[in-house]
Order: sequence, then C-alpha cells, then structure tokens
Amino acid sequence: MARVVLIGSDDALLEGLAQTLAAAGHRPNVVARDTDVARALDALRADPPLVVVAERRLGAELARTPLAPGGALVLFRSSDEEEPMPVPLAVERAALADLTLPLERHRLLALVAYVDERAARTGRATRPTPAEDRAV
Repeated sequence: MARVVLIGSDDALLEGLAQTLAAAGHRPNVVARDTDVARALDALRADPPLVVVAERRLGAELARTPLAPGGALVLFRSSDEEEPMPVPLAVERAALADLTLPLERHRLLALVAYVDERAARTGRATRPTPAEDRAV
C-alpha cells in the first residue's frame, strides 16, 4: 500500500486522517506542527512518499515537495476555513486535488487508492533505481 505523509497544523485532524489511512492499509506519517516544514520536506528526499497531503496555507514551501515516481500532492483546508488561502500557481497545478477535510476524507481515501493503483499498474512503484540498473 501507499506511503502517505500528512503535513499541517491541526494535530487532531492529522491524527484522525492517519488512523483512517492506516485502517485502509496505507502507511501514514504525520509531520508535526512545530517541525520546520522546509527541513521535513528535505528529509523526505531520501525516501519520497507516494502521496503528500498538505495544508494549503504552507503555500510556496510545497513547490519543493518530493514524491515517489507516479506520486501526487493533495492540498487541503479545514472545514472551518471560510476563504481558502491562495497558493502559488505552480503548487496549484502540481496538486492532484484540493479537499476540505475532514468532510472529504472518503474522497482522500479514494485518491490515495487511485494513485497507488496507477503507480503499480504503470510500473512506477517498482521501477529500479539507476544503481540497480547498472548492477544487472
């Protein structure tokens, strides 16, 4: 199943989403609110997740989001936000979806399953690294 990283400021929401994703068989990780997001994104470069679910308010920092081959960025806002925070056009174009959570948590599950299935079907989930190519 898919490795999913959740980034945001609402700890209760992120924990609930992590539990929902884990129950569906995915491997969620939550980036803590007090963590420096830029450093957290840099740390993900060594083992990029298939899906990153990130709060819209992070804005331009999300442009550097590392993803596994075939991966996707999903933006979200909480249901109590009246007006969505604007994000840079590059981030908006890179995002697969923009959700209102937790209201659309079932849609999030469907999107993660779709990205996971698409990566497996196209062979992107099992694509060898350049070092593995040379060893053969």
